[in-house]
Amino acid sequence: MEKIFTLDRLAEEVSHLKSQGKKIALCHGCFDLMHPGHIRHFQSAAKVADVLVVTLTQDKFVNKGPGRPVYSEQVRAETIASLECVDYVAINRWPTAIETINLLKPDFYVKGPDYKDATKDLTNNIGLEEKAVQDNGGVLYITDDETMSSSKLINTHFSKHSDSVKTYLESFKTKFSADEIVDFIEGLNDLKVLVIGDTIIDEYHTCTPLGKSSKSPTISTIFRSGVSYAGGVLAIANHMDQFASKVHLVTLLGAQNTQEELINNKLSDAVERKFFLREDAPTPTKRRYLDTYLNLKLFEVTFMNDKYLDHNMEHEIISYLDEVKDNYDIVLVADFGHGFITPNIIKYLEQCGKYLAINAQTNSNNFGYNYITKYYKADYISIDEKELRLPFGDAYGSIESLIIKLSKISHCKNIQITLGANGSVIYKDGEFSYAPAFATSIKDSVGAGDAVLSVTSLCSFKGLNPDLVAFIGNCVGTLAVDILGNEHPVYKKDLTKFISHFIK
Repeated sequence: MEKIFTLDRLAEEVSHLKSQGKKIALCHGCFDLMHPGHIRHFQSAAKVADVLVVTLTQDKFVNKGPGRPVYSEQVRAETIASLECVDYVAINRWPTAIETINLLKPDFYVKGPDYKDATKDLTNNIGLEEKAVQDNGGVLYITDDETMSSSKLINTHFSKHSDSVKTYLESFKTKFSADEIVDFIEGLNDLKVLVIGDTIIDEYHTCTPLGKSSKSPTISTIFRSGVSYAGGVLAIANHMDQFASKVHLVTLLGAQNTQEELINNKLSDAVERKFFLREDAPTPTKRRYLDTYLNLKLFEVTFMNDKYLDHNMEHEIISYLDEVKDNYDIVLVADFGHGFITPNIIKYLEQCGKYLAINAQTNSNNFGYNYITKYYKADYISIDEKELRLPFGDAYGSIESLIIKLSKISHCKNIQITLGANGSVIYKDGEFSYAPAFATSIKDSVGAGDAVLSVTSLCSFKGLNPDLVAFIGNCVGTLAVDILGNEHPVYKKDLTKFISHFIK
């Protein structure tokens, strides 16, 4: 334990050691499952300097697959500190080592042979880390130790998944390699997408329940903190910006409380935007109240006017869409049923001649009024199981038979249905492809379907194998349920890194 320091204390110690003429080597990584490859790596690093420092990725920044890390940051730190060749250990505060390098200013930043070819670094961080080392007077040192994979060992011996998921993954790996999948994902970056749909501001207000009021049957709470996120079509635009070359957002705000400053701050700078303004409403806002300790939602208050737009604004929107649509490969419709996507706009989109990807969401504000069956033409549909069952009034019927019914109504031959804990199914050209769920824990399921829609619609347009689309979609969903309230999009670098470790 005497080897484990905070970063700030370690910086002071390293500075003192360097003043004595000592050379410092730094290794940084996850080091989730200690194995001989790690030990040899540390031994090699110790030989190039007088002092070896190892910094660890915090648990919350480890994105190598479901159930990772297997061991907590404290356990990982104690394990590494027990090695004789390691002098100091600290847990990093940031997602990458760049800030740590700037803080510690090591003489040698030591990485394994996997990093000899910087183009194979899925995080694209090694170049930035090398620059940080050089800016601080150090050098990047690559060892030539035998490469071993913690992820492969963990997937084989420590997986938290059921036997059925393990069997699925073993079969899937015989069809596709991680490198192939990463290449497919990278191949989406030439697409241009026009995104149209309802803006939603998601507010999360945490509070502490105090108990029942003495004068009424009311639970009293005390406010603690509040945060706002860009939801609805805003979140979809941010997700798509990670993967497509160009994203143009068309949406509706309310003049009574536009929230435009917040929206512009939350949207990626690269997303082009066109805001229409209705005078008779606020921008749709959903304020959720959460218990501080359990992080459970207590109740929700919604601010919106979900009546359809007047004909003048409707005509203005259709005219704008007609003006810009030919600049894009895909038109994606995120219909949350909050008044923006009117019957006439739907009719225009169905006839506009572009590849049309659609989600018509069922939620507490539109329950029973926003069915996917109002669309009669689509090229790709992504909805959840409830959104499939409700229009047909069929709670227990076969998923496959309901998908075929939807396909006939919507004239859509490519449909994805997300099944929650049961994974997802994709119907394409009369065939069904299933993929199990991969998530082993859920922080917040809000917006997960939007993330899946964003990436799988691009994959669908590219004509990827439906087995592959289902797998990629479920990986996206696994990352999305670990994000609170659309705090940030599913980053492409996180998805490719996740996949590369997940199917080793």
